[in-house]
Amino acid sequence: MADATTTDGFPDIARMRYEDAREELIAIVAKLEAGQAPLEDSMQLWRRGEALAAHCATWLDGAQAEIEQATRPPAPAEELHADDQIFDEDDES
Repeated sequence: MADATTTDGFPDIARMRYEDAREELIAIVAKLEAGQAPLEDSMQLWRRGEALAAHCATWLDGAQAEIEQATRPPAPAEELHADDQIFDEDDES
């Protein structure tokens, strides 16, 4: 569900399920918070984490939109009146 701009350099992320992306993101945050990775590795982890976060946000936005659409009340039917064109007889005969 993520677009190509958020997963550039990480093509596998675009195919990930939300839960898998979230779990990997949690693991990356833990590694970065531990501060044990060299700077170059930390930057790569940070970039992947950003792509994972964007992917998760896209999934959540899509789910929210789907729920809102499914729970939106139906539009009220337009009322018909006796003077509406639908009741007029065709005078073209």
